[in-house]
Amino acid sequence: MALDSNLPVAVIGAGPVGLAAAARLVEAGITPLILERGASVGSALVDWGHVRVFSPWKYNIDDAARRLLDDHGWSAPRADGVPTGREIVQNYLLPLSAIPQIADNLKLSATVKAITRAGFDKVSSNGREAAPFVVRYNDATGEHDVQAQAVIDASGTWTQPNPMGINGLPVVGEIASGRLSYGIPDVAGTRRADFVGKRTLVVGSGHSAINVALALLELQESDPATEIFWALRHHGVARLLGGGLNDQLPERGALGLAAKKAMDEGRLKMLTSFAARSVKSEGEGVVVEAVSNGEPITLALDHVVVTTGFRPDLSFLRELRIDLDPAVEAPPALAPLIDPNLHSCGTVPPHSVDELAHPEKDFYIVGSKSYGRAPTFLMKTGYEQVRSVVAELAGDHLAARRVELVLPETGVCSVDLAVNATSSGCCGGPAPLETDACCVADATAKSEGKSGCGCSASVVEEERA
Repeated sequence: MALDSNLPVAVIGAGPVGLAAAARLVEAGITPLILERGASVGSALVDWGHVRVFSPWKYNIDDAARRLLDDHGWSAPRADGVPTGREIVQNYLLPLSAIPQIADNLKLSATVKAITRAGFDKVSSNGREAAPFVVRYNDATGEHDVQAQAVIDASGTWTQPNPMGINGLPVVGEIASGRLSYGIPDVAGTRRADFVGKRTLVVGSGHSAINVALALLELQESDPATEIFWALRHHGVARLLGGGLNDQLPERGALGLAAKKAMDEGRLKMLTSFAARSVKSEGEGVVVEAVSNGEPITLALDHVVVTTGFRPDLSFLRELRIDLDPAVEAPPALAPLIDPNLHSCGTVPPHSVDELAHPEKDFYIVGSKSYGRAPTFLMKTGYEQVRSVVAELAGDHLAARRVELVLPETGVCSVDLAVNATSSGCCGGPAPLETDACCVADATAKSEGKSGCGCSASVVEEERA
């Protein structure tokens, strides 16, 4: 049945992918209604605004958004510059959100609490697809219901960090402790006083963990009393070091090189096969009981930073008929493409509306949330997702299934494989490097512990952090 053109398409989340969806809808002549829980667009990026993404601007700007911005006299950033989260918000998302077709349909500090079909609960079928969606949200004025012809959920995963425990549950005492931080706290900036000269445990093996560890190393240079324990929940370090300078995203390769140098120098106290058992606050600090390499250990610390990834918030989708892989929590057709149990590298084949579809017609999850619990995501992938979804909603079914995305190859792996700098495989093997001399020099400098030629040492995986 055709969509009711008198109703908007609800877009949940005003991050890069959500606003790209809005731009695509505007370009297709469809009115968006963008609901953002934060007080600003890109609120998750604001939280890690001090961190640089891996990819340059040319991979971080949606084509439809660029066209809208160009029509309004936008000055685009330099294509090969590598922005921070804050710069993405200030130089891209805020100007985009100010365009009238988007600004007039954007609600900030609006938290979506539930989505259903008008007159239908989840069990009711007859006539269901003809009924509009009802989106319930809260803002400063109270609770509201709004109808929509379709829903694009681009709410991300940033507000749902995984706990410290290896079994998916918080360890005993984790929730009650006030000495734990999640994600990528600004340890060398706004929260410097909490970490300088202190004993910190970083838990996690991804790029967020590397970011935090490298930032703590900066503090250690100014105050050698700063102690850094880095706990990996698997048995080795090869997984997190990536492809070095062979990574086609040089910022990401530089992270692994800098981390390896710090390990070789003994500045990072590495704990492998780590499994926390309990967390207990003691005075101004915290004591972590754990097992590392089969041996019980006790760590007296000042702070713990948990960087163990994120998971989707499915609570407000309870009344919709969604279909998710039981392990990855991604759509079943997408899950095998991104399952870290099956894939050794962070590359994912381009995918379209068919892989994103749910039994609930005209409802789609896009962006990092579409990956469920899988660990990596690139903004450019989300832009291709919303291009495909909006084409489908606009009735252009051929365009919706046409692949228009080419991603850079990567040397970053997601399972424990040996790093072999001379291998032809993706884990450290040669990859075409399309970048300028400054980026290569920057990566080389950072591998030697220097500041490089303009790029910060802090880098984050887009939207996953």
